[in-house]
Amino acid sequence: MRSAIVLVGGEARRAGGREKYFFSYGGKTFIEHIIGALRPLVDEIVLAARDPAQCRRFSHLEAVRCVSDIRKGIGPTGGLHAGVLEAHGDQVVVVACDMPCINSRVIGHLFSLLGDFDAVIPVWNPEMLEPLHAVYRRSALLAYLEEPGHRSLREMVKAMRVRFVEIEDMRDLDPELATFTNINKLEELERIKKG
Repeated sequence: MRSAIVLVGGEARRAGGREKYFFSYGGKTFIEHIIGALRPLVDEIVLAARDPAQCRRFSHLEAVRCVSDIRKGIGPTGGLHAGVLEAHGDQVVVVACDMPCINSRVIGHLFSLLGDFDAVIPVWNPEMLEPLHAVYRRSALLAYLEEPGHRSLREMVKAMRVRFVEIEDMRDLDPELATFTNINKLEELERIKKG
């Protein structure tokens, strides 16, 4: 079984206080684009939000579940922790809500490479990874995240047996590598709209 965890719980500080997942692009919201790209590849989609009030903002979306952070205020690992506890799949794709151009072919490719590894993580270079656009084994995520002090995605990656995939090698699947576009500021949104 495969699961998707979409991290939606950010504070939106860099986006002028606006919630990025409801930004509109190409006639749909970011979250609609992301769900549409993931749905053919997974058996379930779990949204990981800050709190129940934020979860209610997604009640109109069909066939997704939303869970709230159990460990508050620790950033993406808090959402990842709540999401992986809720997920049922032994293979889990994790994505951030500010990536509206997620490419199903790229995600499918990452799943296909998991094999006996704990994770498949795209890399730009040894210092620049995409841990929030990656596939993990659920058991490996749980083993790291069950320790309350663990907050760092970088440390999490170091604790796992990871297959790193060069992003440049995925141009045949996504020529513009648009799948890795993340929007943190309103100006960036305007740029991809003109795009």
